[in-house]
Amino acid sequence: MQNLLPTEDYENQLMEKVHRLKEMMASFNAPEPEVFRSPASHYRMRAEFRIWHEEDDLYHIMFDQQTKQRIQIDQFPVACHLINSMMQAIIAGVKNNSLLRHKLFQADYLATRSNKIIVSLLYHKKLGDEWREQAVVLRNQLKAEGFDVQLIGRASKTKIMLDHDYIDEELPVAGKSMIYRQVENSFTQPNASINIHMLEWAINSTKGAKGDLLELYCGNGNFSLALAQNFERVLATEIAKPSVAAAQFNIEANKIDNVQIIRMSAEEFTQAMNGEREFNRLQGIDLKSYQCETIFVDPPRSGLDEETVKMVQGYPRILYISCNPETLCRNLETLTQTHKISKLALFDQFPYTHHMECGVLLEKID
Repeated sequence: MQNLLPTEDYENQLMEKVHRLKEMMASFNAPEPEVFRSPASHYRMRAEFRIWHEEDDLYHIMFDQQTKQRIQIDQFPVACHLINSMMQAIIAGVKNNSLLRHKLFQADYLATRSNKIIVSLLYHKKLGDEWREQAVVLRNQLKAEGFDVQLIGRASKTKIMLDHDYIDEELPVAGKSMIYRQVENSFTQPNASINIHMLEWAINSTKGAKGDLLELYCGNGNFSLALAQNFERVLATEIAKPSVAAAQFNIEANKIDNVQIIRMSAEEFTQAMNGEREFNRLQGIDLKSYQCETIFVDPPRSGLDEETVKMVQGYPRILYISCNPETLCRNLETLTQTHKISKLALFDQFPYTHHMECGVLLEKID
């Protein structure tokens, strides 16, 4: 079965989101939102599917969220063309290999615009040398078919990678080519086109900014590196080790010399800034030497915690990217007591869903 998208309804669903965002932001005296459209199809660079076994047949499935009904997925127009091609190649390569298909229950795909892809095969069994040998044959077959692929096997407490567990993306951002290492099982922006829009909007929103930038939740440095051009220095925090390692690689790959990454959570950093705790991880870093007049936050769906909101209020300019307008509004109830919203943006990261990604620039009220 082919899972079709209602592409003819794209504009209507986008306008409904714009209307909803305006209603949510009305009480904060927000300006008219800038609206950034997604491609109407083939926009997603990540996808996960369960694998269904039916006698000799094998195929990808998803479950209908309402009915829980099983849906066979042969083509997935939500995902980029590379993922669609790889889905077919994986089924063809695994279907007649009894060792590779045995107890295979899920396939995860992570692709780039630069035509690289990671495929993770998940199993309900132990994986060992026999699996690796057969996976190498499959990997070589896929490469012969023209795929630039990293193949990974996962089972309980086991991860087997044949080469690497990362791929390097190249994004055209504001006239420059930016390199971003993306690590399997770590967070990456799912819609590459919208990510480019977000990066360019953030760059435009901070043009002419003074002093240094502080960023919380920096991930692989997605925003930190793009924004570095507008600031004297960037100080960024991230708690996940693989993301910190990717960010350090990205700093070198992009020849950026004014970004410092610290491995700690936003909550820990707030404690350090308030003098409540000392951290060995901050040895050699003089926090007081930074003149951060702008803070950038892109928090998880839960938004900023109460203590971090208070800390953020101490900065003249706040750039806030949110994947959950409800928690953003909750944070804005406090933030707009000291700041006004000078820019608002809607990024259609997840078309045909109720999810909205948005950005606000807040500036201190004189």
